[in-house]
Amino acid sequence: MIKLENNETCFVQLWLRLERTRQMFGMQYKRFCIRRVMQSWLGSEATDEMVWNVCQLATGHEYEPVFGLDILPAPSLHPRRSREFLRALVAVKLGIGIRKVNLKALDRAYSIAFPNSTPINVSKKRSAKRRGLENEEDEEEPP
Repeated sequence: MIKLENNETCFVQLWLRLERTRQMFGMQYKRFCIRRVMQSWLGSEATDEMVWNVCQLATGHEYEPVFGLDILPAPSLHPRRSREFLRALVAVKLGIGIRKVNLKALDRAYSIAFPNSTPINVSKKRSAKRRGLENEEDEEEPP
């Protein structure tokens, strides 16, 4: 059983535990999915209703529902689906709304847990750099 909190230290532990669970399931030839991860972490507390609630909150888009047996990608390579899963799990377990989960702390924890992996907000960082480069190019042009 794990104790969940809405802070950065707990989120770092969750990210690392998620990666260890993925590796363990890979060695056991088990499916790395939301249902199995929750059953592994929470034991008998992970009921069908709780898994369903987590899946409903983890849905990224209206047209892309998440199901309990959908395979999760590796957290270090494709972090967004795993982030939504962890965010939904914390929200359901603590009984708070999904918007109350500290998303900035969750993203910082990802950067701490996987310092050399793909950043979560790649498009945001690139667009910020592009905006910065465009502004510098405009300043360098002679009048």
